[in-house]
Amino acid sequence: MYKTANDYYKEKYGCKVYKLSLDGGFTCPNRDGAVGVGGCIFCSALGGGEFAESGTNITEQLERAKSRVEAKIKNGKYIAYFQSFTNTYASVNRLKELFYEAIKPDYIVGINIGTRPDCLPNDVIELLKELNKIKPVTIELGLQTSNDAVAVYMNRGYKSEIYKDAVSRLKAAGIEVITHIIIGLPNDDPVLTTKFAVNCGTNGVKFHLLHILKNTKLAEEYKKGTVKPLELEEYAEILKRCISVLPNDVIVHRITGDGAKKDLIAPLWSADKKKTLNFLNKYLRY
Repeated sequence: MYKTANDYYKEKYGCKVYKLSLDGGFTCPNRDGAVGVGGCIFCSALGGGEFAESGTNITEQLERAKSRVEAKIKNGKYIAYFQSFTNTYASVNRLKELFYEAIKPDYIVGINIGTRPDCLPNDVIELLKELNKIKPVTIELGLQTSNDAVAVYMNRGYKSEIYKDAVSRLKAAGIEVITHIIIGLPNDDPVLTTKFAVNCGTNGVKFHLLHILKNTKLAEEYKKGTVKPLELEEYAEILKRCISVLPNDVIVHRITGDGAKKDLIAPLWSADKKKTLNFLNKYLRY
């Protein structure tokens, strides 16, 4: 059986830990023309931050997010999670301002930062190393696939060697890494991607179902019939094979991902999150 994020955080912090999703006001080099335009074909207009807070003040975002969940997490702690778009895509001074504000509250025990591996210059890693001496820093990298041909199809905008280099430099700086992997990309093998991420040194993984959202390039592909979403049973079987290649010390932070119901086109079974998770957890036990 794999180790879940819930178990990991309880061991690390001695209590229940909940992530507070934040929006740092970033964009992405794959949207503004620096690397490409339009973003990855599956990415929504909110850059994966559908469930993040909004606004310009990080302290206020933290307080609002905390107030939404604190009734469910009595005596727990929180992680500040910069989720929307590419959260190291700014000057070091701007990043320092945002991240230091995020770790200031006593109830924040760590900070998770979602970003691209091609947006981690050495001066940013030095900042992360500095922050990590105060409160634990974890970088979440959107690899999705290690197959560069599939990465071109999904308009990722960087080669997998860039990810490998970024993980190496982060680990050398003492920063933990979580890798995002998508299950269901056409002509892809997520088991190979999982092995690649492990070999590169990732500390954890988040597995995501390829789901089709409104107003994305993937939605256009779906309408043309070039993309076929997985059935729940298919997803479960592939997920189980991916988890089977993980060492015991690599933490599974997610076994599926879900978009906003109002934007979901397919697969519709993923809209019932509770039923989906119950099925997957039962399937993975046997």
